[in-house]
Amino acid sequence: MIVLVLAGVLVLVVAGCACVVWASRGGPAWVRAVATVTLAAGELVRVSGRGDRSSGHSGDDG
Repeated sequence: MIVLVLAGVLVLVVAGCACVVWASRGGPAWVRAVATVTLAAGELVRVSGRGDRSSGHSGDDG
């Protein structure tokens, strides 16, 4: 069952990416709408993945 859910999510992600590419080449209005939703969802995932890490982190741990 979980494999079907993950496969469905993968199909949605691939379709969203295809719509972003198609919209950048001047696709129809519904493709631009799907691309906007896809880009907004990606931005939300990116921001939420940041968590509470400080932005001033320098890589000199040792």
